[in-house]
Amino acid sequence: MSEQGRWAGRNPGKDVIRHAIWHGLESADVNIGPAWSMIPNFAGADLAAWHLAQTDAWKSARTVKTNPDHAQTPIRIRALYDDKIVYTPVPYLTHDFPYLRLDPAILIARDISFELAATPQGFMAHGQRMEFEDVEPLDFCVVGSVAVSRAGGRTGKGAGFADLETAIFRELGTVTASTPMATTIHSLQLVDDDKIVIESHDSPLDFIATESELITTGNAMARPMGVDWNKVRPDQFDTIPFLARLRDRMQARQS
Repeated sequence: MSEQGRWAGRNPGKDVIRHAIWHGLESADVNIGPAWSMIPNFAGADLAAWHLAQTDAWKSARTVKTNPDHAQTPIRIRALYDDKIVYTPVPYLTHDFPYLRLDPAILIARDISFELAATPQGFMAHGQRMEFEDVEPLDFCVVGSVAVSRAGGRTGKGAGFADLETAIFRELGTVTASTPMATTIHSLQLVDDDKIVIESHDSPLDFIATESELITTGNAMARPMGVDWNKVRPDQFDTIPFLARLRDRMQARQS
């Protein structure tokens, strides 16, 4: 396995903790599928989803956003069975449209199983295509993580997709400072608070669910409330087809 992740070099401090987690998961043989350069899927992801679904914030949510990774497929399945509208981004944001919408009533009418629709292949095939501006206000957000602390700090796989999406939604008002932010991970992905590098664009977590417990962080750190387009990396504009158009639309809204 390469010692360099796909997006290594952007923040050396974050690279160190990512590498340690990916190695740890593989050494313990709890990853399902590849771990390296991924939001890793893990044994017990269904139990982590169950723990998260016990929160009052989840129970009261009508609309849920999740990251598109396999580790969060159990969350999408549970959300659909709980009669929630599910929004999830296109993996790696590589299409001309950024988001997909899963409505359990529509899936039932079309005889599409929730288990199929919740997979990355399934939501790409059966989800309704959406622009960022078309996503309705979100009641609960789930992000993928490589490493997290009990205090609510988070490190992703290094591409910056989750932080960029959250910033866009906050600028649009789709997500507010009080919208719960959560993740599901294996307990081996928990690290000491001082191991997580926090940058200005990072959003703290309110809930962390593992295969064995639910952690309510109580994190009151300020949430970034918009996009600093000057800090969006050139490679993100190069690899995300719609990003420059979205920036122009959002800036036009402000003028």
